[in-house]
Amino acid sequence: MRFELYVAARYLRAKRRQAVVGVVTAISVAGVAAGVAALVIALAITNGMRRDLQDKLVGATANVQLMQVEGQGIHDWRPLLARLRHLPHVTGAAPELYEQVVVARGARDGYALIDGIEPDDESTVSSILSTATPSAVAALQPQPAGAAQAALPPIVLGSDLAETIGATVGDAVMVVSPQGELTPMGGLVPKYMSFRVAGTYHSGFYQYDAEMGFVRLADAQRLFDEPDLLSVMSFKVDEMNRAPQIARAIEKAAGPGYMTTNWTEQNRELFRALKLEQVVTFIVIGLIVIVAALNILIALTMMVMEKTRDIAVMMSFGVAPGQVRRIFLLQGFLISVIGTALGLALGYFASWAGGHYHFIHLSAEVYSIDTLPFAPRAVDGVIVAAVSIGISLLATLYPSSAAASVLPAEALRYE
Repeated sequence: MRFELYVAARYLRAKRRQAVVGVVTAISVAGVAAGVAALVIALAITNGMRRDLQDKLVGATANVQLMQVEGQGIHDWRPLLARLRHLPHVTGAAPELYEQVVVARGARDGYALIDGIEPDDESTVSSILSTATPSAVAALQPQPAGAAQAALPPIVLGSDLAETIGATVGDAVMVVSPQGELTPMGGLVPKYMSFRVAGTYHSGFYQYDAEMGFVRLADAQRLFDEPDLLSVMSFKVDEMNRAPQIARAIEKAAGPGYMTTNWTEQNRELFRALKLEQVVTFIVIGLIVIVAALNILIALTMMVMEKTRDIAVMMSFGVAPGQVRRIFLLQGFLISVIGTALGLALGYFASWAGGHYHFIHLSAEVYSIDTLPFAPRAVDGVIVAAVSIGISLLATLYPSSAAASVLPAEALRYE
């Protein structure tokens, strides 16, 4: 094999009279490198999108939620929550009462999901309020019994929601609930309360920042006219990939009349779409590698035509056709290995730079995240390299077979 590799390496260094072959070879190497780099970058982006969306979704929401089957809310919830909090694999539990409302400040308003929480419990299942100021979170703490009530109860809004309605810290906003009261005439009068903006949060996930606000659980129960009632109980688990199995255990422990949902069910379509996008991206950008393989086919075919006399001379000195075939197979292999190595280096460097400096910004309203994420994985590099080298080796089969079938007498007849 040392002889074949030596000759293949020499053939890659084209002489001046073979400059065209050398240019085509360089183009082949560049094509393989471009295809591999594009694949690595594209896969890093799709992995980054999946990672960031998953981290934000899982961090901002509970892994498992328990609710009543008939949707009437959970009464007498404190003993049930205390019991479920100590189940195996449950690391956090929190009560929640939420409702769709309209939040208005003056003439500007927006739809929002107002969530009544107890901050200490909520912090064990969600990190969405971790970006709010400590004073804002402290304002949501339950009031001690008998404590003097503030003029306006506090509310913490998503940064984009606050911007939409033009509210800043300290402003008063009106929250209008559809859970109104019937008039003697049979009409429905919406129920409303005024709140003081205690702070804002910015999770980086647009749907939450533009559509959610947090109030005290007691204030939410008063706003929605639901005394001592919960919409759901939220849970954090120690193994989020086993959330469906743990959810079934929580549901069983809660007893009849309850059902659970988990983060995989709530976001199944999103992650399926991301997986399909990754496969389609791999196929589409993989066409670049196929084009580069065609360049290798052209380069080796030209090389065989250029080296016909040399091949005939080698075969007349006893070089077997199999050795000639391996020479051109190795030549294509060297082109693909050099191009793949360059492409991997370029792709991983570009992915590292994009992930480190965040120089590509996105519209959060469209993509839910504000910068393009990069998450290169070593396994992707291995797969891309294998595909690239495999396709390139397929392109060498015809020219190497053509070289091995050269007849020395015919090739040297007119020399």
